[in-house]
Amino acid sequence: MSPFWIKTLQLLLSLSILIVLHEGGHYTAARIFGTRVEKFFLFFDVKFALFKKKIGETVYGIGWLPLGGYVKISGMIDESMDKEQMKKPPQPWEFRSKPAWQRLIIMLGGVTVNLILGFVIFMMILFHWGKDYVRPEGLPDGFAVSQTMKEMGFKDGDVVTEINGKPIDNVLNINTYLMVRNISSVTTQHQDGSVEEISIPQNIGHALFERGEIPAFVPVSNATIDSVLAGSPAEKVGLTKGDRIASVNGVAVHNLAEINTIRDADSTGVLQLGVVKGSETATTSATAPKEVSLELADGKMGVMGTMDVAVTHKSYSLGESIKEGFGFTYWTLHDYVAQFKYVFTKKGASQLGGFGAIGNLFQPTWDWKGFWNTTAFISIILAFMNILPIPALDGGHVMFLLYEIVTGRKPNEKFLEFAQMIGIIILLALVLYANGNDIYRYFFNQ
Repeated sequence: MSPFWIKTLQLLLSLSILIVLHEGGHYTAARIFGTRVEKFFLFFDVKFALFKKKIGETVYGIGWLPLGGYVKISGMIDESMDKEQMKKPPQPWEFRSKPAWQRLIIMLGGVTVNLILGFVIFMMILFHWGKDYVRPEGLPDGFAVSQTMKEMGFKDGDVVTEINGKPIDNVLNINTYLMVRNISSVTTQHQDGSVEEISIPQNIGHALFERGEIPAFVPVSNATIDSVLAGSPAEKVGLTKGDRIASVNGVAVHNLAEINTIRDADSTGVLQLGVVKGSETATTSATAPKEVSLELADGKMGVMGTMDVAVTHKSYSLGESIKEGFGFTYWTLHDYVAQFKYVFTKKGASQLGGFGAIGNLFQPTWDWKGFWNTTAFISIILAFMNILPIPALDGGHVMFLLYEIVTGRKPNEKFLEFAQMIGIIILLALVLYANGNDIYRYFFNQ
């Protein structure tokens, strides 16, 4: 099966689990308070449903449009825009007849389930599979660092040992710290053995983001090529798996990061690659023209080199996995919310993605650990996105309910209907824009 279909199946399975449980949170809370739920659907049933069956007061079904799901709660202004029902006198079993605090709990039911689900999945991943990480001593060749970081004093081959004066257990997390954490200093060990503490400016995340230097630290890859992407600049100049780049413009190289340094010192924009093919000792020449060599040197050459990385594995007891799972859930939510600030930039808006971007979070081969890890991540994303104070989302309903609880005045139903319609329009526009970005990137390889 092709990677595309493997990712698609994982996406559909993950969304099905998340949608059913999210809507189940609303459903359960509604039933606890004696509120009637008229429909419970996985996916949207526009015009028709693939399957539906009425059990008791609720119609359960599966729609054909996999853009989400919903529960239709009696007496509630929602995406169904059932104005006829709202014209009738309120009934005891309806949402609008319940106290504001009960309605608030009903609306928070889905988000709560998403957060709990994310925690449970992370906890079980840690308990079943444990955690792999790379300690500073596990990266003997160090990092290849971006130009911005070099200007601050970092060098290719550096190994990060401390952040804000505290030892770092997983050096691969350095990029996350730079982009979304409060980081003031990084202690690094240079290849000559010297140790230096370098101050980090507050706006480092924005600087790296705007310059396209993400990630800023990449483990150094040896010059022996492990794989070559089809259609990449590397393939265009004849590089294949097993080749070793021995020199660039006559200068010997030992890792792929050194190409950057050589290119920066060269004014012609042309890279003359000395390539050792397989076991041959003779070096063949491959010339990369300017437009290709720039991509080669900027780390977009389309090859993966071999890496000397020692991975440390840690297993967790059930109690340890619960504690670690809480921490993992908190920092996942924290980091996602923190990186949301980049969306409100021109470059960030252009990188918004829809279902294609979400699908690419999954592995191209079926891997249960990867599947559950991505599902937990998406569950936490859904919790945050749903609680945003936008009408038509759970957060919009929560916003109006909090207003009612604080002021003691319920918003006018006509106003709520208008707000709901505006919210739906906003959401549709965002969905079209995000998925349009996916389509653009697919065809233009952006």
